[in-house]
Amino acid sequence: MKKDLNLLLAGFGGQGLLFAGKVIAYCGLIENRQLSWLPSYGPEMRGGTANCGVCISDEPIGSPLVVAPNQLIVMNLPSLEKFVNAVPSDGLILVDSTMIPATVSRTDVTVRCVPSTALAESNGLKGLANIVLVGTLFSEYEFCAYDTLVEAIRKSVPASKTEMFDLNIRALRLGLEYN
Repeated sequence: MKKDLNLLLAGFGGQGLLFAGKVIAYCGLIENRQLSWLPSYGPEMRGGTANCGVCISDEPIGSPLVVAPNQLIVMNLPSLEKFVNAVPSDGLILVDSTMIPATVSRTDVTVRCVPSTALAESNGLKGLANIVLVGTLFSEYEFCAYDTLVEAIRKSVPASKTEMFDLNIRALRLGLEYN
């Protein structure tokens, strides 16, 4: 049985959180599972707050709102401070440690600090820290088949930017391989 996902991605607008959420939602769609994808962002196009809830399940989903995420990806300090206590015990928190100098003091959750922004930039993948974190999420919590994740990226990259597919796959692998 595949694992259910109750994920919240949060950070600043422009960090690609809605795109990452779309990729993950496509995984549920491709595997014919129940899903919801609910973006939320402030009025600013870049630099404002942005978050995205994604639920994937084999059971019907009662609400698209993710108020108690079992998995949390955070890419800025305000988001970490806002959502860290919303994650139930035994949950997973992925932190972009390039952007967030603070640590998580909770001991009842799994915390992975990944310097995803620095990893992406040092590998010529500026702007793909979001997909690095998707790769780390997949390595920690296999919510679909790997081939499904690759296909979801293919479907999410616009036809006008096909050159971005290979870059996204490279970013995904960086996250998968990060220890």
